[in-house]
Amino acid sequence: MQSSVKKTNTIKILCLAVLAIISIAGFLFYNIQGSFSYAFPMRVYRVAAMVITAVAIAYATVMFQTVTRNRILTPSMIGVDSMYEVVQTVIYFFLGSASIFVVDRYLNFGTAILAMVLFALLLYRFLFRADKYPIFLLLLAGMIIGTLLGSLVSFLQVMIDPVEYLSLQNKLFASFTNVKSELVVISAVILIACFIYGAFLMRDLDVMNLGRDNAMNLGVSYDKMVLRVLILASILIATSTALVGPITFLGLIVSNLAYQFLVTYKHSILILGASLISIIALVGGQFLVLHVFNLNTTISVIINFVGGIYFIYLLLKQSKGVAG
Repeated sequence: MQSSVKKTNTIKILCLAVLAIISIAGFLFYNIQGSFSYAFPMRVYRVAAMVITAVAIAYATVMFQTVTRNRILTPSMIGVDSMYEVVQTVIYFFLGSASIFVVDRYLNFGTAILAMVLFALLLYRFLFRADKYPIFLLLLAGMIIGTLLGSLVSFLQVMIDPVEYLSLQNKLFASFTNVKSELVVISAVILIACFIYGAFLMRDLDVMNLGRDNAMNLGVSYDKMVLRVLILASILIATSTALVGPITFLGLIVSNLAYQFLVTYKHSILILGASLISIIALVGGQFLVLHVFNLNTTISVIINFVGGIYFIYLLLKQSKGVAG
């Protein structure tokens, strides 16, 4: 029975990998106009940015949902995305689009990641104490702080110069059309480092599916693991957000599709499946934006629209399960 399930999951992973490769190949080679030597490298960097973003979000979301034991929660719930919007809005409001924090892509990228990770660390430092406060207090506080930060962003945007506001909008929506190759390389290095560290956490994450008490009885330092996972998830989300902008519902969609598509408790397989689904969604979605919608919309609008509907579906499904 177990070997049959393993074989089925292997076939499903291979199918997802083939679809991901087809999506990437289609985006890279379809309808290249003008000089191939000029257009193709640009597409390669765009695809690399999409793959990095897709894998980072999928990886972070699956781990985050394990420690929170809730499949409708994502790292965005603690307000990391909102902090990115605050950083960009404050820079444009006080310093303007000609500031070195905007012009220098490395400085802007580094400032955004640093602010988001520090925000998450402070949140964990003061609110995550398993002996005193449950993890859901952290999530609730994160949602409230995220809402307050969103209100601050809206307040500053109302008063900002209209020209600066138009420039700011390009930062606040996920976009793969103006990806900087240097930032892609830096993001890839961060992602690889997170993968290496995360590989040592996989077995403990598998055990954590059994619940806090059972995991502790089996030798897992539960509270430390939760803190490590939350920090790792924050770094991944901060990197992907700083690279291309916020994509709210992508993690929710791909993680739950992976749970339904793959019958397993092993995080190595779930994360791989969710990452492949995420790559298909991002690359395929961007292909539609370019060649079907002719850039009349953005990938974040499509994903947030589909994700919002899917989120409502999950809530209704969960409420029916509780009622039943």
